Amino acid sequence: MMTKQELISVSQAGTDEEVIRLWLHGKAKESQRAYRKDVDRFVAGVLKPFGLVTLGDLQGFSDLLGSEEAPATKARTLAAVKSLFSFGHKVGYLAYNVGAALRVPNPKDALSRRILEEGDVVRMIALEPKPRNRALLQFLYETGCRVSEVVRLTWADVAVVDGGRAAVVAVVGKREKTRNIRISGKLLKELKSQGGVERGEQAFPRIAAAPVFPSRSMKPLDQPMVFRIVRQAAERAGLGERGVSPHWFRHACASHALDRGAPVSLVKEQLGHASLETTSRYVHARPEAGLFEWLEG
Repeated sequence: MMTKQELISVSQAGTDEEVIRLWLHGKAKESQRAYRKDVDRFVAGVLKPFGLVTLGDLQGFSDLLGSEEAPATKARTLAAVKSLFSFGHKVGYLAYNVGAALRVPNPKDALSRRILEEGDVVRMIALEPKPRNRALLQFLYETGCRVSEVVRLTWADVAVVDGGRAAVVAVVGKREKTRNIRISGKLLKELKSQGGVERGEQAFPRIAAAPVFPSRSMKPLDQPMVFRIVRQAAERAGLGERGVSPHWFRHACASHALDRGAPVSLVKEQLGHASLETTSRYVHARPEAGLFEWLEG
């Protein structure tokens, strides 16, 4: 028997577009944008109403992705399509869930290749000439925050503690969940000084709503700009060919902290992982020992 919410959804789902809208509702904004892009690509590739799509159509779309996209991108796109068709069937819009039989490949975990060495991170930060950008890189590394979380930070989210020797930053992550992250006094000093150096104003912002990382127009930095800052820093450090992105700092934060003995539970909480299983990937990405140590030869 359908729940009340499902019955409401059925009454509202009269077209494919309405089903997509209902499916996206409640998801984080970043997830909505990513899922929407994947589904739009599917719609353009199949050119059929959802109710007429067959398993063969889905498999053909999968084959097309296999020839054009990286394994991880293909897996993410197919998982989104499967989720959409499952939702459409659940709310009664689709008579059959043809996506249930679609196989989603399990791409090889390439996490280890996206973890920067400590020296690489230090070099990227040290070679950054602009105070704001240097503070941004340091913040990405020390907190492990997602770029979507960083660009929405204001000074109202920063609480100075321990007489200025540290601060606690309230970060809003996926599913609008807030987590509090403690940062060092060194990073706090970088954050407090970067605005004053670039704008020639008092170092610490008086307006709580002011962005922690402002653009020249005093609006928050947008995500494309953060990507450019990171890419340019990687090029200065001789890492331009590796495709370094802001998310690599998140990987480095987790991996380096665990290497130095940080509790897995603390890493999980600071990065906002849903489970310890996600955090444990960083433990396995770069094992400290190999069986060769016990083999002769």
